[in-house]
Amino acid sequence: MPSLPLFIAPARHADPAAALAQVRAIYDSSIAHLREALHAFVGGDDLTQPVRACYPFVRIHTDTVVRADSRLSYGFVSGPGTYETTLTRPDLFADYYLEQFRLLLRNHHVSLEVGTSSQPIPVHFSFAEHDHIEGTMSAERRLLLRDRFDLPDLASMDDGIANGTHEPQPGAPYPLALFTAPRIDYSLHRLRHYSGTTPEHFQNFVLFTNYQFYIDEFVRLGRERVADPASDYSAFVEPGNVVTRRAGTAAAPEDALGSAPPRLPQMPAYHLVRPDGMGITMVNIGIGPANAKTITDHIAVLRPHAWIMLGHCAGLQNTQQLGDYVLAHGYVREDHVLDEDLPLWVPVPALAEVQVALESAVAEVTQLEGYELKRVMRTGTVASTDNRNWELLPYRGPQQRFSQSRAIALDMESATIAANGFRFRVPYGTLLCVSDKPMHGEIKLPGMANQFYRERVEQHLRIGMHAVELLRRGGVDRLHSRKLRSFAEVAFQ
Repeated sequence: MPSLPLFIAPARHADPAAALAQVRAIYDSSIAHLREALHAFVGGDDLTQPVRACYPFVRIHTDTVVRADSRLSYGFVSGPGTYETTLTRPDLFADYYLEQFRLLLRNHHVSLEVGTSSQPIPVHFSFAEHDHIEGTMSAERRLLLRDRFDLPDLASMDDGIANGTHEPQPGAPYPLALFTAPRIDYSLHRLRHYSGTTPEHFQNFVLFTNYQFYIDEFVRLGRERVADPASDYSAFVEPGNVVTRRAGTAAAPEDALGSAPPRLPQMPAYHLVRPDGMGITMVNIGIGPANAKTITDHIAVLRPHAWIMLGHCAGLQNTQQLGDYVLAHGYVREDHVLDEDLPLWVPVPALAEVQVALESAVAEVTQLEGYELKRVMRTGTVASTDNRNWELLPYRGPQQRFSQSRAIALDMESATIAANGFRFRVPYGTLLCVSDKPMHGEIKLPGMANQFYRERVEQHLRIGMHAVELLRRGGVDRLHSRKLRSFAEVAFQ
């Protein structure tokens, strides 16, 4: 018989704040129970029985499909039945949970049931932020840990719900959210590892790039923004959780825990923070679709309002010039990393709100409009490949397919980021900059590339940041497109 925390009885709530308070109580009690037992175990206590604590759940039951607002793409269940999901980290997701609870109560006029689920919390997901407990134990002690605590179970954290392949067991509730609590916890830990910053710093708008030049410029602009006492941004955060507060703002106690890492993580993240979480995160994903899939798999659990790819590409049209912009309205997916999750026959549509914001940002930053804007920007299909040396393949291979697709640009990451945005219902967009034209004899050479980067990076980044400002100003309710939702969709955004 496992040792369990004090039981908190399930309760029904007609108030979102009360429901969230119940979630907090259950989660905090469970985590405290695990941590207390874990510290005793690390201190030498072998424990006389296994230790277990479970996630809270939220459940809704409705007998009708009637809902209040058909304009939203989320906030309602797809039909009569019982729907449920496990929840984690109410400290991190408090505002998000409150909004989802509020919409469910408003749209269905039934109470929410909150209680303790039967899904165990893996002990690794109970560690405090700066705990490194396993490293202090011997190999034998780590093996004994497996007998006393629950470990991560991959069967409880697959992406079947997001992929549309999940089939509930007979009599089991339908899913209420794309991700279960263990899946979210898994990604929160991966984000720390890959980005070098804690999930708390991630903002609701994310820019991805495949070049360090963009990060260097983002750091310069970020520090410049927070140096202004009147700035809308409250802090700038760099890998190692190094925080620069807005001028005139006192440091927070946790700022002292940050320190620059001895080496950058695999995909370092930088955060231009707003108090409402509506700032900008920028991640250097490096080169290749594998990295693009990896980081978006994990950022998706934070439920951002949009992510946008800003990077360099090969121009495929002879009429393009180095430095021209490409606004993707379609994608040829030859990246292969998502073939098992999102079949190639699934279209990845352009999202009007993101497209309009990007085009408007290009026009406003370059001071060009109408027919003149066409001189520096083209809208068209972007092809993404997993073969960096695609140029060396016989012509009747990818080059012929790219020509047939009418692709105007090629890179290695954009289609992956867009496809994962589609898969995870995260609004997405792509604005690339032509850095070479290998099919037309203009290949990147070191000297030419460096000059190109210096001339274009700053403008390109300012366009991306301004597009985020336009999206934020337009309202996130309009941003979450119904194009991203299926006919049997989960209720949570």
